[in-house]
Amino acid sequence: MRSRITTRIHAMLERVFPEKRLFLRSDTETRFIRLRPETQLVAWTGSIIVVAWTIIATAILLMDSIGAGNFRAQAQRDQYTYEQRLNALSSERDARAMEALAAQERFNSALQQISIMQSELLATEEKRRELETGMEVVQATLRNTMRAREEARRQLAALSGDGDNAPADVTGAEAAGTMGLLSAALAETAAERDQIASDAESAIEQAQDMQLELRLLQERNDQIFRQLEEAMLVSVEPLDEMFRAAGMNPDTLIDQVRRGYSGTGGPLTPIQFSTRGQEPDADALRANAILSAMDRINLYRIAAEKAPFSIPVKSNFRYTSGFGPRWGRLHAGTDFAAPIGTPIYATADGVVTEAGWSSGYGRLIKIRHDFGIETRYAHLNAMDVRVGQRVSRGDRIGAMGNSGRSTGPHLHYEVRVNGNPVNPMIYIRAGQDVF
Repeated sequence: MRSRITTRIHAMLERVFPEKRLFLRSDTETRFIRLRPETQLVAWTGSIIVVAWTIIATAILLMDSIGAGNFRAQAQRDQYTYEQRLNALSSERDARAMEALAAQERFNSALQQISIMQSELLATEEKRRELETGMEVVQATLRNTMRAREEARRQLAALSGDGDNAPADVTGAEAAGTMGLLSAALAETAAERDQIASDAESAIEQAQDMQLELRLLQERNDQIFRQLEEAMLVSVEPLDEMFRAAGMNPDTLIDQVRRGYSGTGGPLTPIQFSTRGQEPDADALRANAILSAMDRINLYRIAAEKAPFSIPVKSNFRYTSGFGPRWGRLHAGTDFAAPIGTPIYATADGVVTEAGWSSGYGRLIKIRHDFGIETRYAHLNAMDVRVGQRVSRGDRIGAMGNSGRSTGPHLHYEVRVNGNPVNPMIYIRAGQDVF
């Protein structure tokens, strides 16, 4: 049975692959190789497999080449987009710096206007007191003059009534002398009365002029107050939003800064006026409210310098890794990549608590700030500060490097609040709208 099947298969193959002979001739003899149908089938199948494998391998190589080209093009597009975004962020940061400078100038202008307004209010209060004193003197003089005139009239009436019963030895000359003296006294009294009336009228006109001047001054002060109140509103709101965006309570921060602030006196001291037991003047209340807002701005400025709202790298850089889970564990900071030696700056006022080698971090600087905040700067190439040194925001503290467990030159920047890591970009993004 097997022989019959084999014969049938051989016959079918022979129709497709007839038996062939390959002759090999030499100088002395001729030989041939017989190519049976089975041998031709095996050779044909092997050739098909080799050709197919060649085609598939070539296609795979072409696809890899095309894919790599697309990946590089996409990477170049992403890099271009990222550079455009960085340039936009840089322009926005410069614009915010200009706005902060303008806000500082408005703040200084407001201080000058408050000082001028305080001087004008004090001068107006002094003029009003002088005018009240002058009016009291005029009224007292007028009352004394009226009493003197009435007394002179009574004396004249008494002398006139006693003339019929006078003794005989009183001569007409004496009576005439007395009448002359009385007439002179009356004339003098009348002249004084007229002078007092003229002085009173002049004082009334002066009082009216003073009232007009006070009204004009009040309108001018009201305009100044409105401008200052608007300036305070525009200046305070961005700072208030900055602290809230960073998850910080502005009122708590202000109270903490005020408790630790040793400065006293100065232009931000509330204005004190004599109220004579009455309610405080409305202008004084508005002026003190503006001074309170300016004092709040000053405390905001102090608090902003003690919180890490700045960015640690000011040269060109790129973000390589953000805050959050990475490779199954928490990446507790933000990475900024730039060439080795790029300057690193303190992001807030504080005290250096560590500056040395730390496992994994490499060369590490820790800075303790107020409000329970600590910043960390890792993988440095050089450190320019020492433990216990006090630094200010913007001071250079080191240079970027590749020390510790690092895959390339970059800065690993952390912010910790009460020992717990938080996203540093919360503070940086909040500060971008102000600084």
